[in-house]
Amino acid sequence: MNSILKILVGNLFITFSYAFITVPNGIVNGGVTSFSMILSSVTDLGISFYTNCITILLLVLCLFFLGKSYLAKSIVSSTCYMLFFSFFNGIGLGFTSIPMIISVLIAGLLVGIGYFLCLSAESSTVGFDVIALILHNRNNKIKVSKTMRYINLFVILLGLFSYGLIAVIYGVIFTYIQTTVMHLLLEDNVLENVKHFYYRVKEGF
Repeated sequence: MNSILKILVGNLFITFSYAFITVPNGIVNGGVTSFSMILSSVTDLGISFYTNCITILLLVLCLFFLGKSYLAKSIVSSTCYMLFFSFFNGIGLGFTSIPMIISVLIAGLLVGIGYFLCLSAESSTVGFDVIALILHNRNNKIKVSKTMRYINLFVILLGLFSYGLIAVIYGVIFTYIQTTVMHLLLEDNVLENVKHFYYRVKEGF
């Protein structure tokens, strides 16, 4: 139940950020949807076709390289994502009056925390984090957050001609903030350090 709760809250953070901040403000995130948009722009096939194909491929990779437990939780995660995003997106509310750099900062922070919650529950979001997790399992020196940063930056740069320079710059900033938050929470055990600090302070009183 603890893992399911993490997945639910993580996807709430991610979809809230995408539906209310990144999509209305045109901030590219370098994920599967962005990559599908790029592929669709150079072919006659729609975005949903590529998104579905890539998602199925990632689920297959999840099964073979991460195991049935990861697959089951990832299916729960992707289902939550679709339901939450559809709900939030249907509201039609966008925080477009906030300065762009503040929007990018908030979105990067929320998405970074959301990914951390999902990954710490031993689940993926059925995005490119699946590839990062596979590489990390093969070699634990390969950091999940840094691999995701490189993949997202690659996708964003591919979309330079589709999105425009300004959107790409904001996308790069967003990706850096998101993956830095993930790195701090996942790799550097920030939460554990905070807990130890709290208990030391409590014992002092």
